[in-house]
Amino acid sequence: MFAEAISSILDHHCTPAAVRAIEGGASAQPLAAALADAGFLELLASEDHGGGGASWRDFFEVVLLCGGYAVPLPVAQTMATRLLTADPQGLPAGFITFAPALTRRADGFLQASQVPCAATASHVVGLVEGALLLLSIPQAHSAHSAIHGGLSASLCWPGDAGTVLQGGTAAAAFPYLGALLHAGLLAGAMKRCFDLTIGYANERVQFGKPIGKFQAVQHQLSVMAEHVAAARMASEAAFGIDALPTLPACAVAKARTSEAAQLVASIAHAVHGAIGVTEEYDLQLFTRRLHEWRLVHGSEAHWHRLLGRLVLESPHRLSVDFVRTVWEGAPA
Repeated sequence: MFAEAISSILDHHCTPAAVRAIEGGASAQPLAAALADAGFLELLASEDHGGGGASWRDFFEVVLLCGGYAVPLPVAQTMATRLLTADPQGLPAGFITFAPALTRRADGFLQASQVPCAATASHVVGLVEGALLLLSIPQAHSAHSAIHGGLSASLCWPGDAGTVLQGGTAAAAFPYLGALLHAGLLAGAMKRCFDLTIGYANERVQFGKPIGKFQAVQHQLSVMAEHVAAARMASEAAFGIDALPTLPACAVAKARTSEAAQLVASIAHAVHGAIGVTEEYDLQLFTRRLHEWRLVHGSEAHWHRLLGRLVLESPHRLSVDFVRTVWEGAPA
């Protein structure tokens, strides 16, 4: 129900042309206003706080859509911020993104590097010295990403900046909540890349027949399909736990989706040939997201190492028993 409603908004306000314009410096206000006015930013807030009271399973479908439309706003993060405070109605208007790492420098200033969607968000949440801080982006010194069309930026604030968020049920999960959201975004963007690639393989004719009829191309498409499906399963399983997803489940989701992202992007471009990298063709919108989101909140290498440590520290002798604890939400 939620996914169908938000899909209609994205169909109208988040077309590839609109995404290109926002990446080029146009205002994201029409898209932002459409999502906010429809009440979607309160999707995860409880009904007692005027929210939608959506489940994690409902939320997963919405995050998938955000990835599949390459939404240039931190929609999923803004929704999830409602879980990080006991007073979601006190949050400021506008979109809120997550800082993958917030540190205090030797001179006392707060530093957040490569914050996703910093160019279109009004605030950022970060974890520093055990506290969740809500910081204003307009009040920060900002250095935008050098990546073409990128919306990330590195931000810096005076040491006394920010408001502490307290009482949220998910505050302890913040270090891996951002990774889980990007696992869902990656799964959605990979599905869009696969759909574009299948469509092109069926339309592009060479030697009298569609290139998708050639066995070599079919092999590439089958490998791509395997990774797209595996990535979705890993992220869906993490969101599918009724309670707040656990650290091992989030780690599996981000490790698997990040691992698949670069393979899916490379196969998509191989099948498309040179057309796939042109600015006028939509594929590049999504493969750029795959490469960026793969690294945000830790690449597959980071999460593979963490999972390995959890396995070694686990009391279970068999790996399969450890895996069962991941999806059952039991202590690893």
